[in-house]
Amino acid sequence: MIHTKYRIDMIEKVVVYIILVAVALAYIVPFIWLISGSLKSNTELFADPPVWIPAKLQWANYVTAFQQFPFLLYLRNTLYICAMAIIGGVLSNSLVAYGFSRIEWKGRDTLFIIVLATMMLPFQVTMIPLFVLFQKFGWIGSFKPLVIPAFFGNAYFIFLLRQFFIGIPKELSQSVKVDGASEFRIYWQLTLPLSLPVMITVAIFSFTRAWGDFIGPLVFLNDNKLYTLSLGIQQIMSVNDPRWTLLMAVGVSMTLPVLIIFFLLQKYFIQGITFTGIKG
Repeated sequence: MIHTKYRIDMIEKVVVYIILVAVALAYIVPFIWLISGSLKSNTELFADPPVWIPAKLQWANYVTAFQQFPFLLYLRNTLYICAMAIIGGVLSNSLVAYGFSRIEWKGRDTLFIIVLATMMLPFQVTMIPLFVLFQKFGWIGSFKPLVIPAFFGNAYFIFLLRQFFIGIPKELSQSVKVDGASEFRIYWQLTLPLSLPVMITVAIFSFTRAWGDFIGPLVFLNDNKLYTLSLGIQQIMSVNDPRWTLLMAVGVSMTLPVLIIFFLLQKYFIQGITFTGIKG
């Protein structure tokens, strides 16, 4: 009986591993093809059957791509927007989430539900009203429409942070209040240091959203000198005869920073998501 149960457990584990490997390959293979394509010649890229390993690595594709494409300028613009999105996202969302989780006030839960309801509105719905509003402010053609909204909160990030803050024992805050600490001091010196995993999670999400954003820069930017990497790639694709190997080289350059950041901070990312999910 014990032997039969052991065999069943082993079979279940093998099935789970096979499924996980299959899912992992479904995500990894396209990225491997992207890297492979960036190092091929045009002939090898469109060969049939497909060529996975180039006969000669075409490192010149990266050099040519950066020469024909103002990569460093667009990278600087993109990093500026990402940095401001991280700063605004972490500060504004954590402050609002603290008010929803650690301070008792009338109408708090009702307002929190209204905030969550805004998650059902996609950017495409609010795009035109925002464009008209920013146009009246004189912000169109600058980074302001892409940067300043990050300092006014995001419903999803507020939810993540609130769930994490709720799990922090209130006894800690009460003991500090006895010593005369204000709510802001408790938020800044106690709550934020204890919430490092979820803060890093919000920072990662803010970075990836800003890094890969295409619609926002397309709508609000009208000067080539302010373009981001996503808009720059679209410029190359709009050419009548695009160099696909160069596009793949730029694509690899855009994908690697996100992967590197995730692998370096995955411990905190997983902790932030896990603790947020189990606390309520």
